[in-house]
Amino acid sequence: MTKTFQTFDGQTIAWREMGQGRPVVLIHGFFSDAQTNWIKYGTAQKLVDAGFRVIMPDLRAHGESARPHDPSAYPPDALAQDAEALIAHLGLTDYDLGGYSLGARTTVRVLARGIAPAPRRVILSGLGDEGVTDTGRRAGYFRNVLTHFGSFKHGDREFMAQAFLKTTGGDPKALLGILDTFVDTPREVVAKIDRPVLIVAGEDDDEVGSFDGLAAMLPDARQASIPGNHMSAVTRSELGDAIVTFLTA
Repeated sequence: MTKTFQTFDGQTIAWREMGQGRPVVLIHGFFSDAQTNWIKYGTAQKLVDAGFRVIMPDLRAHGESARPHDPSAYPPDALAQDAEALIAHLGLTDYDLGGYSLGARTTVRVLARGIAPAPRRVILSGLGDEGVTDTGRRAGYFRNVLTHFGSFKHGDREFMAQAFLKTTGGDPKALLGILDTFVDTPREVVAKIDRPVLIVAGEDDDEVGSFDGLAAMLPDARQASIPGNHMSAVTRSELGDAIVTFLTA
C-alpha cells in the first residue's frame, strides 16, 4: 500500500513499505519509482526476508508523488530535503539508508547536509565518482533526452533512456525540474562521511564515473560488483544479495 505525506514545501511525497524490523530507506533512480526499482525485481523482498522494514519513497516528479511543473518546486537539494522530511515524518533515528543512481546521489547529499540523523550503514549503488562530484554531464545528457523526448530512434545513445521513461509513464516537463535540484558534493565533503558504505557497481556500467574513485574518497567503503550495465544492474538478484550481505554483516 502506498502512503503519502506533505514534505518541506507542501508537495505530496508517496512511499511504500514492506516488512517488519530494522528500517532501511531505499531511494530509486531517475525516471524510475519505488515499484520499478526495488519491488519489481525482488530486491525489497530479499531485505524483508532478512528481517528488515523496507521504506521506499517515490521522488518528487516520479511515481505516485507530486509532479509539479512550477520551477519553484525544484530548488537545489530538493530531493535530499524530501528524504530528510520523510525520515523526520517516520521518526527514524536508527536506520540504514541507500539508493540507486540518482537515489544514491540523493543519499550522499543527505549525508553531506548532516540534517537528518546519521544512518548506521549506507548503500550507494549505480553511482561513481563523477555522479557525486560533477553532476553537469549527466544533467546535460538527461536534459537532451527530456527536451527531445520521442525523437530518438533505436541505435541512438538516448534511445534506452527514452524507452525506459515510456515504460514508467514519466512526465518529461516535471522531470526536467529535477535537473535543477542537482548539487555537486566536493571530494573533501565526501571524505567526511564516516559511516560504513557499500558501493555496488554493475560490471558494465560506464555512465557515472569510476566506482573505484568513489570508494577511494570514502574513509570506510567496501565494493561489490554485480552483472549488468547502468540500466540492467538494478534488475539483477545480485543487487539484493549484496545489500543484504552488507546490512547483516
